[in-house]
Amino acid sequence: MSKENWKPGNMLYPVPAVMVSVKRPGEKANIVTVAWAGTVCSDPAMLSISVRPERYSHDIIEETGEFVVNLVTTKLTRACDWCGVRSGRDYDKFKEMKLTEYISQYMDVPAIEESPVNIYCKVIKVEKLGSHDMFIAEVIGVTVDDEYMDEKGRFDLKAADLMAYSHGEYFALGKKLGKFGYSVKKPAKKTNKKSNKKGRKK
Repeated sequence: MSKENWKPGNMLYPVPAVMVSVKRPGEKANIVTVAWAGTVCSDPAMLSISVRPERYSHDIIEETGEFVVNLVTTKLTRACDWCGVRSGRDYDKFKEMKLTEYISQYMDVPAIEESPVNIYCKVIKVEKLGSHDMFIAEVIGVTVDDEYMDEKGRFDLKAADLMAYSHGEYFALGKKLGKFGYSVKKPAKKTNKKSNKKGRKK
């Protein structure tokens, strides 16, 4: 096996491509597609998104301190891509992509109703890193589509058919390979049930 040496670059793939909705009071809502997004803390629940300063939505997030992360299904992939290559300066993205604004109890920034999971975020810190500014935010609430609730009342995220982004391309998620902790889980012991029936005396 041999390796090639490359210059430094972002090769951490695949990643979720998410649609981030934003809004200034009195203006139309906008959607920016973000591939640099991730979890940064579980308690309190926090995540981050990184956005180029020249993006139309960047200043809106910086001014309002609010945004909604909307997960993307395979059905929403075209809309996700379109929102990533068109500017909110020129288009009403909700209207153009025939998406529905959903107003929750958490904030006035609308979520995307067609998305199975909407994560409402309040910015607590901005890190100016270079090509991108990282907005670190606390999650103040989540809404989920009840279409994906199973018969036991649990949210079945895998049924939502989410997609992933890898090096400029979109992919549907593949087959399940395991469950967290499966590599150290002890196999269940097989039990041999012996019959305890006693023979009848004649």
